[in-house]
Amino acid sequence: MNILITGNAGLMGSRLADWIIEATDHNVVGIDNLSGGYEENINKKVIFYKRDLDKDDVADIFIKHKFDIVYHMAAYAAEGLSPFIRKFNYVNNLVATANIVNNAIKNNVKRLVFTSTMAVYGHGNNNPPFNEDMLPQPIDPYGIAKYGCEMDIQVAGEQHGLDWCIIRPHNVYGVKQNIWDKYRNVLGIWMYQHMQGLPLTIFGDGEQKRAFSFIDDCLEPLWMAGIDARASKQIINLGGIHEYTINEAANHLIQVMNSGNKVYLEPRHEAKFAFSTYQKSIEILGYKETTNLEEGLKQMWQWAQNQPVRKRFEWDNFELDKGIYGFWKKKDE
Repeated sequence: MNILITGNAGLMGSRLADWIIEATDHNVVGIDNLSGGYEENINKKVIFYKRDLDKDDVADIFIKHKFDIVYHMAAYAAEGLSPFIRKFNYVNNLVATANIVNNAIKNNVKRLVFTSTMAVYGHGNNNPPFNEDMLPQPIDPYGIAKYGCEMDIQVAGEQHGLDWCIIRPHNVYGVKQNIWDKYRNVLGIWMYQHMQGLPLTIFGDGEQKRAFSFIDDCLEPLWMAGIDARASKQIINLGGIHEYTINEAANHLIQVMNSGNKVYLEPRHEAKFAFSTYQKSIEILGYKETTNLEEGLKQMWQWAQNQPVRKRFEWDNFELDKGIYGFWKKKDE
């Protein structure tokens, strides 16, 4: 089979490609614009195209490779920042996904696997864990965009016969994650801060609850989302078996790093308690949590310390400055 992975230079895309190449004899093609991932992450056996899905035509890639399965993982997942980059957020998610959906339909792709987000649940009526039968009620533009993509994919299934599986991952972390982005991937942000001699930043009181999923535990389930008949036209939460307060997660990392301090910043607009059910991912995708948070952090921290010095990504100009949090304001403001 020929497999396409968009977002192939990011955490999930690069590691899924590694797993498929090592565990199967299928061909993997990757697309990424390298805005949030790194070319070094991409497996040498991947046929790689540098394209921007919200601007570039990718029809030639679909025609040439005749994909059986498409994993659409490309997105800028900065949930908290999304209210201040609305236009970018919607183009990056909705327009890019429409590009993939169109080409998947035209080229008779057997299944499209879309990685959505737990952010579609919003507050979830303040009643976590969130399950797949809940009506999504996103509270930020990122969650709204992802829910819009979900709805479009489902309509494409009804109208055009596109087979799909929607995965809602749960704070996936691990080796090859982007730790150089100021606005996303909290565990990576903390590792970067500590290596720069800075305290670990926490928004509000740190009593928000989240769950985390180690990337290695998610790879085979992601593969099954593309090939298992039971996953056809299913929405599935992936991972996140144990929830932690943000304070507890920071304390686990400080223990792993053998040092570190926390600093508390102003609260931001977010769900206080946000974690999901996981039974469906176990029953359909065979998900197993074999790596607890402490062990996963050890592996990621060991990797992070051996990474090259990279420039940290920061937005030069927000689309909307009104209401921007103090910790994201420019130093000269």
